[in-house]
Amino acid sequence: MRAWLEGEWQRLGGGALVFLPLALVFRAASALRRALYRAGILRAWRAPVPVVVVGNITAGGTGKTPLVIAAVEILRAAGRNAGVVSRGYGRVPPTDADPQGVVRVLPGVATPEYFGDEPVLIARRTGVPVYLSPDRPAAARALLAAHPEVDVLVSDDGLQHYALGRDVEIAVVDGERGFGNGLPLPSGPLREPVSRLREVDCAVVNGGHSDVVPAPRQFAMHLAGERFVSFAGEELSPQEFALAARGRRVAAVAGIGNPARFFAHLSRLGVGAERRPFPDHHHFQPGDLRLPGVEVIVMTEKDAVKCAAFADARMWFLRVEAALPPEFGAFLLERLAARKSP
Repeated sequence: MRAWLEGEWQRLGGGALVFLPLALVFRAASALRRALYRAGILRAWRAPVPVVVVGNITAGGTGKTPLVIAAVEILRAAGRNAGVVSRGYGRVPPTDADPQGVVRVLPGVATPEYFGDEPVLIARRTGVPVYLSPDRPAAARALLAAHPEVDVLVSDDGLQHYALGRDVEIAVVDGERGFGNGLPLPSGPLREPVSRLREVDCAVVNGGHSDVVPAPRQFAMHLAGERFVSFAGEELSPQEFALAARGRRVAAVAGIGNPARFFAHLSRLGVGAERRPFPDHHHFQPGDLRLPGVEVIVMTEKDAVKCAAFADARMWFLRVEAALPPEFGAFLLERLAARKSP
């Protein structure tokens, strides 16, 4: 169902028209909520440290997670102590979570079932405190109380979570899929209208520059630093992995927002594989990867955190990093310097 719906989001077909009344209600409700926050009727909580929001205006994967990791590394290199707050989409909160649902993601202990695949990956890759809650201000307060050394917060997928005040807004745009048919959910992929990008500090376009992004500043992002990693810890370069996989039956699995991007990336790296897409945030089970006759299975790093408990010797994941121009880091630090939270 999700795959069919996302296909409809890329064109103005019958499915999009069927859901149009709901889409109009969604747009009106989101616009009203935004207006109430701007008018001060609904109050946003301001953290005592600057807050950087990384989000998007479309549903589905755009590349937010690599950018959050890159932003944390930029801040660390500048001498800042970052923390990350997130919702943890698709997770089942542990029974011992507090009444506001606040939990901390502990690298090496946290499981994606309870904490979400993206927060677990961010915690493992960065090592910074990562706190989750549907109530972003509650997560921020808990993080700052437990980690007073944190002097800047990064809110993952927080563009529409207006209850948490922000100092810098970064919107990630999928350079390949763009804004689809331009309609709001559920007729199209838009959480907010494209005009919302005029209000962010900058847009980061995953895949390169776009002429249809109206943000005041735009930066291109590409995926780089590719390494194929086995669950046993062995690492191979793309050339080494392609050579080792030659003549063997290889399957590529992806439970992300845009599986086609991952499959195309593998092809560019010289890895030919059978393509097996799954829904975004899919909770993999051993049966999903049994795949009789397949000798090598390759997946994204985000999917790998969900498969570690039952991985076998056939399974590898592709580790990538966000490649950004130096100007992006300078822009982020300048914005933080100019917009210190009270």
